[in-house]
Amino acid sequence: MGLGTRTACGPASSAVKECIHAILKEKLANVQYIPEEMPQLTKSLSETIKDRLKEEGFDRYKMVVQVVIGEQRGEGVNMAARCFWDADTDSYAHDVFMNDSLFCVVAAFGCFYY
Repeated sequence: MGLGTRTACGPASSAVKECIHAILKEKLANVQYIPEEMPQLTKSLSETIKDRLKEEGFDRYKMVVQVVIGEQRGEGVNMAARCFWDADTDSYAHDVFMNDSLFCVVAAFGCFYY
């Protein structure tokens, strides 16, 4: 399934990206980077995103959500992922949030249960 498309029961990555973006904007708008608080925040964000995506009705999909939060220091960061999946039914979406203190990268993978 390509970006922005939807099969009969599959997630459209554009809708998933919008969902992720809304959650990040809501939860991180005024958050400051405090290293000791980031492990709990990443766990909480990944659970919130996964639960919200499940509420969208993707019952036949296993959702895998990866959240990375780092301190905003003006440096670059690169991330990559590789998956072995069915390109006709499985898909992913990602979004990036930044404020003056931190950056957050979220990748959500939807894999169809056969």
